Amino acid sequence: MDIADIFWNASLEELKRGYIIEKDTFICLLCGEKVEKGIVYPYENRLYEAERFMRVHIESAHGSVFDYLIGMDKKLTGLTDHQKSLLRLFYQGKPDSEIQQELGIGSTSTIRHHRFALKEKERQAKTFLAMMELLKEKDEYAPAFLPVHKTARMVDDRYNITKEEQKKIILKYFPDGTNHSLVKFPPKEKQRLVVLQEIAKRLEIDHIYDEKELNEILKGAYDDYVLIRRYLIEYGFIDRKPDGSQYWLKK
Repeated sequence: MDIADIFWNASLEELKRGYIIEKDTFICLLCGEKVEKGIVYPYENRLYEAERFMRVHIESAHGSVFDYLIGMDKKLTGLTDHQKSLLRLFYQGKPDSEIQQELGIGSTSTIRHHRFALKEKERQAKTFLAMMELLKEKDEYAPAFLPVHKTARMVDDRYNITKEEQKKIILKYFPDGTNHSLVKFPPKEKQRLVVLQEIAKRLEIDHIYDEKELNEILKGAYDDYVLIRRYLIEYGFIDRKPDGSQYWLKK
């Protein structure tokens, strides 16, 4: 199970703390970093037991779970840029008067109205979440869909792919296995998404690639590595510096 699967299958409590516990391992939901139980980890001249180190990792690598979640695309959070700005300031513990001045909108009563609207959104989300949890218990025909990768730039119908369809696409375009080359680049959006997701797995998290290094890896997937690189960026799997000197896997 990849990190997107783990993230979207996590409980609310697991999402809040930013990691899950799986057998003898703590797994960061934000980037997939794994920490083994029973091992003491050093960080900045101090030693931490495994679970505490996972919390240190989240703080040092991601700022906080809140920072990471609110930075996700609005298609995944359902929040407008304005709502995100408000939530960031609320999270910082600022009073309504200071928030009003910082954003330059209305009055303090306007900020209170926004607080109320967000609470209403929370109530709706809880109700919807409860209904979907109950539905899982009854809907025996519900297919398992391809999970949306958390760095997706567009979330639309191309993600309407079942796990069974994903397997067929992989078999069609990687008949010799996903570690081998594509037989051809898919013409359809959904097929491209599945193929690009598999190719992205060849890249290491937290590794910075120069263009030559990245091209060499992508050549192993398809002769037209420039095409693959462009689509990996377009679909939100990798990012780069404006001058193209450095590339990295988004997380």
